[in-house]
Amino acid sequence: MQRKLFFIFVIVFFLSLSTKAQVDQATDVGVVEHLGAMIPLDLKFVNDKFDTVTLKQLINKPTILSFVYFDCPGLCSPLLEGLGGVIQKTNLELGKDYQVITISFNFRDTPDKAKAKKQKFTERYSKGKENGWIFLTTDSLTIFKITDATGFKTRAVGLDFVHPSAIIAISPQGMITRYLYGITFLPIDFKMAIIEANKEQPRPTIQKILQLCYTYDPDNRRFALDVTKIAGTLIVFFILVFIIVYLIKPKRKNKN
Repeated sequence: MQRKLFFIFVIVFFLSLSTKAQVDQATDVGVVEHLGAMIPLDLKFVNDKFDTVTLKQLINKPTILSFVYFDCPGLCSPLLEGLGGVIQKTNLELGKDYQVITISFNFRDTPDKAKAKKQKFTERYSKGKENGWIFLTTDSLTIFKITDATGFKTRAVGLDFVHPSAIIAISPQGMITRYLYGITFLPIDFKMAIIEANKEQPRPTIQKILQLCYTYDPDNRRFALDVTKIAGTLIVFFILVFIIVYLIKPKRKNKN
């Protein structure tokens, strides 16, 4: 009995360490999903035409929300390239069936930078529907409110940022309905995210599970396999298997 209690204590201890490590990392940089939550539609932004607008004025159809900053040397441009690529591949019409809103999370970014970035990507990817892809800038307090509401967590490192790579589907009423992770997106996932947003139906994604095996490498500015996390998970798994076998095996002997 004492040996059984000892092994149970060990497994609980390892599980608590594993959980704490994941929570600490998740609250630092990454995405904490807020599926079903409403974003604050009264927040004010400045578009590439220097007009002040609110999200309530802009969001009247399924919306794909992306967060970047315009001088990003790493993930932001590949994310926008991936977003542009899937816009080209989907048979839904940008500006009619859905829209894309890209918000800079760097308060130093200006409407001029937003205009230049919008021109670069809409000329290549928007199928002539440049009004369907909106680029916005704003102040630091508003940035915090919108990123906090969507669970998009970044960390400033000098003039740059460590940040996740994801896009977020928003319903016409402002509800968060889906997160898609990475820098490339499957047309079927993208289309389903838009359809679900239109129906106000929040849906989880399996990619969230896959993301747990990766961590951001700020030196190389890319996501890489987190060997420590994977090793910890495997250790916990094998300990669980051992505990189950250890507890069940004596019962089988007793039956015999």
